[in-house]
Amino acid sequence: MDKDISITDRTKAFAIRIIKACSFLDEKAGVCRTLSKQLLRSGTSIGANVHESRSAQSDKDFLHKMEIALKEARETEYWLEILIESEVVDKSKFDPLLREADEIVKILVASTRKIKNRLNENKFLKLDATERN
Repeated sequence: MDKDISITDRTKAFAIRIIKACSFLDEKAGVCRTLSKQLLRSGTSIGANVHESRSAQSDKDFLHKMEIALKEARETEYWLEILIESEVVDKSKFDPLLREADEIVKILVASTRKIKNRLNENKFLKLDATERN
């Protein structure tokens, strides 16, 4: 995947790939349909939360939405791992999705750390200004 693409666009493209994968899984009987629903919910929720974060009312609200996206990305990794390791799906078809989920997790971890650091710096600056007054 192109490294210059925004996280919003990247998670949207990922959601579309997840939808296609789940359509494939829904054609199979039994456990595939159940796992497909779990994967569909978490895999599309990542992008929805990232997209929603663009309208955050504060840095804390932005962080909260990005942390939810991170949780959903980790859950998506889990469902993909379960599908692959149980040999319910062909590893060669689903491994690229798992790698992309891992990349998204890494981006979201870095983003949330950066936001937390900025919030902590702002908190210390406010405390320091209060002490000077």
